[in-house]
Amino acid sequence: MKATRKAILDKTHYGLNVYSFILRQHYPGETVLSLSGRDCKPTKNPFNNHKETLVVKIVDGCARHTDSENWEFQGDVFDFAELAFQLSGQELLDKINEVMYLKLGVEKNFYSNKILPQKAVELISKTMEAPLVSYFKNPVQNTVPFQEMSLVQIYRKIKSDVFKSQTEKLRTIQDKKEARKYKSSNFHYATFSGTFSKRSDADLKEHSGLLTVDFDHLEDVSAQKEILLQDEYFETEMMFVSPSGDGLKWIIPIDLSQASHQEYFQAVFNYVKHTYGFSIDESGKDVSRACFLPHDAEVYINPKYL
Repeated sequence: MKATRKAILDKTHYGLNVYSFILRQHYPGETVLSLSGRDCKPTKNPFNNHKETLVVKIVDGCARHTDSENWEFQGDVFDFAELAFQLSGQELLDKINEVMYLKLGVEKNFYSNKILPQKAVELISKTMEAPLVSYFKNPVQNTVPFQEMSLVQIYRKIKSDVFKSQTEKLRTIQDKKEARKYKSSNFHYATFSGTFSKRSDADLKEHSGLLTVDFDHLEDVSAQKEILLQDEYFETEMMFVSPSGDGLKWIIPIDLSQASHQEYFQAVFNYVKHTYGFSIDESGKDVSRACFLPHDAEVYINPKYL
């Protein structure tokens, strides 16, 4: 499937995610669109002196915009994207596909190589509703969750300065044993694979459909991040730099109707080793695996959730 107007609308909730993506480039860290039914509350318009006059609605299966001050400023999502990217036609569609990692036109599927024998299937598409995970306060010995949070809420915590001081402190500790001790005592954590009544595989309440892949001791973290975001088989749900600063946490979707959490992990383990040439932390095979939450101003989250 190439990047067509219909394909983009199908992958971006009628184009709302495209509006969100563009607006976030102008207003990082802000809630740029607030959806109520099929309409969005008025928001800032970067093409009208950043006034809160932009109105976005879904009309006949396509997101459209107007401006409450300027009646001439109206059109659909592709008109808005044309203003933002200064492109048109197929070039514009390809640009949206590229920057939003929609992966339209990618023929291959991870399971077509039969890394999971007998279970070849295309991953189900996700909705705009972010999965829920359990959030725990430090130390790691605390196994009772503080609350349930959406992936978007966790993303905002990581992006903010909430965990900044302990992250900076950890990265100054040279002794590995002391660093592990500091991290386990001072970092809050989440269980990205689901919600739990207590942090143990036996106390899983509901699986999130997510798997955390842990990359340690990377030579070039930024370069590896870009490579993973363009991985031909897996759509990235969230990715951030590990507390140590030399690794990545790659959170990807899995379909438990086709294979177990452990089977998926083993398949991903083999895939990463074959494709990228190194192993990943095997603790990811545990459904209740704890993932420490650092500060990362450049944390990535799939645009479909914002």
